[in-house]
Amino acid sequence: MAELLAEKRHLRFVRRPSPVLVEHRPLYKIAQVLLVLHLSSRGGKSSLARLHLFNWALKRTDRIQKLVEAAKAKVLLMTAWGFDPALAIAVRFAIAEELVQPTSTGYQIADKGKAFIAEVLKDSGAFAEERSLLIQIGKDITEAMIDKVAKGWEAA
Repeated sequence: MAELLAEKRHLRFVRRPSPVLVEHRPLYKIAQVLLVLHLSSRGGKSSLARLHLFNWALKRTDRIQKLVEAAKAKVLLMTAWGFDPALAIAVRFAIAEELVQPTSTGYQIADKGKAFIAEVLKDSGAFAEERSLLIQIGKDITEAMIDKVAKGWEAA
């Protein structure tokens, strides 16, 4: 027993990288924002609330399906959606990299953003599911639809 007590034991900690969820990686979010602006926004423009709606919907299949249905019906029946700080950070990075430009009503894809998303779209496997769903939605989720839902928030 004395031998065990005399023996010194050292703990050694090794720092290992911890994985970051894909949906929290800024580059992933930037590409998603550019996809929404390119495929599902009139004039490549969108309000922040609309970008948050698409971001929230793209996280789960049932949510994005509701958005596809809303686009077809031309009526947005969702009463609320989540606002993700990771999206706000990604938009700030996209502005800093001149991929997106702020406008008086939101954000617009810039020329560098168009070139970037064109490169992404060359790879048919990149964002394949998101791309397919955003093409189905098209440009039919309008700012007016978003405003109508947001007015209900103010009344509550």
